Amino acid sequence: MAPPSFDGYLAPLCCTTETAHQLSHELYRTFQRLSAESLDQFLPTPIAESILRPSGGQPKGRYLAIDIGGTNLRVGFVELPGSIRNGKLDGNSSSDTETASPHFKRLLEKSWPILEHLKSQTAEDLFKWIGTCIAEVVQAGCEAFNYSRDDELPMGVTFSFPMIQQTLSEATLMTMGKGFTMSSNMDLATHLKDGYKASASANLPRITVSAILNDSVATLVSFIHQSEEHKAFKAAMGLIVGTGCNATIPLRDDTLHPSKKPSRIGVVATDHPSHENIAVNTEWSINGTAPALNKFNLISAWDEELDAAGESPGFQPLEYMTAGRYLGELGRLILLDYTTTHLDLAPNQLPAKLLQRFGLTTTFLSHFRPDRPDTDLVELLENEFPSSTAIRPFTWTDDLAQLLYRTAKAIELRAAGIIAAAIVGLLACAGDVTLRSALESKTQLYQQAQSDMDTRILGVGYTGGCIMHFQDYLQDVEYFLAEILEKEFGKDPPVRIVLKPCHDGGITGAGVLAAASMRATSIPSNGSAFTETQA
Repeated sequence: MAPPSFDGYLAPLCCTTETAHQLSHELYRTFQRLSAESLDQFLPTPIAESILRPSGGQPKGRYLAIDIGGTNLRVGFVELPGSIRNGKLDGNSSSDTETASPHFKRLLEKSWPILEHLKSQTAEDLFKWIGTCIAEVVQAGCEAFNYSRDDELPMGVTFSFPMIQQTLSEATLMTMGKGFTMSSNMDLATHLKDGYKASASANLPRITVSAILNDSVATLVSFIHQSEEHKAFKAAMGLIVGTGCNATIPLRDDTLHPSKKPSRIGVVATDHPSHENIAVNTEWSINGTAPALNKFNLISAWDEELDAAGESPGFQPLEYMTAGRYLGELGRLILLDYTTTHLDLAPNQLPAKLLQRFGLTTTFLSHFRPDRPDTDLVELLENEFPSSTAIRPFTWTDDLAQLLYRTAKAIELRAAGIIAAAIVGLLACAGDVTLRSALESKTQLYQQAQSDMDTRILGVGYTGGCIMHFQDYLQDVEYFLAEILEKEFGKDPPVRIVLKPCHDGGITGAGVLAAASMRATSIPSNGSAFTETQA
């Protein structure tokens, strides 16, 4: 048995369903304010919903796609078969593999880890390495698809960091985080083209950066492309809970701060409304969400300690509490605090690895649980943190093993409650869910909104190893979502929110948007249409 006092010790991590419900309202108001006022959150991607959900069918062709993440780089080709009508493809798709998806095929894809020394190098060095990786896949494409040096390959780019975009093919980088030391205000397209040019041989085709998008935007683009939408189902949002945490949703362009509004927005050529719903990269983990979390005492002293030791203290409080880069370290800090302050163990009585920052990995903590009767948690701890590495005698016990398991579960439950509240709050910003706090009256208008809202399902396309593997993260987010909606609407809510897997959205979304950009028209902020070639 774990020490009886440990439940009380973990109380700062508690997030009840009532807290999650109230937090969803507070985050709804927070997100509205950030959209209208913040300059480093709720960043628009210059693509309209008419491109995300084309009425004329999905695009066709083969496109180069890259996904620059926090830990890995992926490069490959994405082949789109064209529109799907009544289960049949419109047009013939060139088949280069034996297996085909009805939505797309990923061809010649390769992946490389972005090692720590690459993150700390200059931008020129990093992008030259990226250019070398792109050139390797383009060379394979020349052999497989008969590309020549006279060809020009359109490329979609997914970039897992904040950026400002005035057009779909351009992006200015902001502060990056995740261990990268590059400065901000860099032009991404130029660095990618220069890196490729410096690395590619003279016989390779040129590349054109056709579309740039954040990884959460790419997830939404891919999710919509894969989904069969109808009156009762909408692919409403893209969610990432992996190394980092972020979300994208279409919002009306007039809800954004004027300085953030793109100079040109890509739309379907026949669709030029005065206001467009555009894909917004929320960057919801940045510090603008801290006041809402603090209001409900969700940021503990352990979170503050983790934050203070990071590369940019105060930068991403929500991410420190929900994402894979940090949850293992949070567990280590809690375990270290408990053993030294409550069990009176000196630091040198503990295994050496527990004294190292990030010595307890999120991967280990994710799977540290009594899954089967024969699971020996003490043995798992001894293998990962040998007691022989402690300077003074130390022995792992059942109590300490249970203590760490309870810590992992408490961390995960709080994260699930926060993410569920953020999902509901963001969907409310888009008008997909009508909360009481969104209405002037909490009685008649609210009841009318409930009766007017068709019962439907809102899909959230998710990806990321953390939400899939950390304890019961995914199931608990679903539980909190159901509880929040029941507290808001009663036993039969007019809307359901479902999480649907959308893995590999970074690379497939880049390919889909590269294709869509070839058919798009741009409209300036005054609404009069012109094409990219005329700009």
